[in-house]
Amino acid sequence: MANIVCKTVYFNEPGQKNTEETLKLAKERAKLLNIKNIIVASTTGKTGAKASHIFKGYNLIVVTHVTGFTKPNDQQLSPNNRNIVESNGAKILTATHSFGTLGRAVNKHFGAIQVDGIVSAVFRLFGQGVKVSCEIACMAADAGLINVGEEAIAIGGTGVGADTALVLKPSNTHSFFNLLINEVVCKPRL
Repeated sequence: MANIVCKTVYFNEPGQKNTEETLKLAKERAKLLNIKNIIVASTTGKTGAKASHIFKGYNLIVVTHVTGFTKPNDQQLSPNNRNIVESNGAKILTATHSFGTLGRAVNKHFGAIQVDGIVSAVFRLFGQGVKVSCEIACMAADAGLINVGEEAIAIGGTGVGADTALVLKPSNTHSFFNLLINEVVCKPRL
C-alpha cells in the first residue's frame, strides 16, 4: 500500500471563526475516505445545526454538555437548535463527559487532580479541540452510536465553535488506550 499524502490546515488562531472551514474540510475528508460517522461537539447547538445541514445523510452525532454543566438542571442546547439538528436527521447525545465529570467533582471538593484531568491536560498540549474531539468520540462509542475501531471524524473546538477535526478510530472510555488518532484534518497552531 502506498503512503498517504493529505492536506492538514493549521489555523492562525483558535475559535469559532474557523467553524465553517473546519466543517468544510471535515466533509471533504469524509467524502475522500468514505467515512459516514461524524461526531461534533456543540454546547448551544449552533455548531451542531450548521453541521446537520452540511452532513445530511451521514451518521452525525451532536454531543452536548451534560445537563447541569453550568448550573443545576440547565441544558445549554437551545430548543430551536435541537429542532434543526433533529429535523436534519442527526442524533443528539447528552451524556457524562468521558474525561471529567467525576474527576471534576473530586477536584472541586478536595482540590485533588484525578487521572481524567491529567489525560485532558495532555490532550490540551495539542489544543483544546483535540481533547474535545477524542472525548466526544469516546462518548459516542459508549452510547452505542458509533462502532469502536471504525474510522470516524470527530470535530471539536476551543471555547465556541469548531476549529479541530480528526480522523480517528474511537474506543469506549473504559478501553481508552485503544483510541487511535489517524489524521489531523485541521487544528489551530498554538
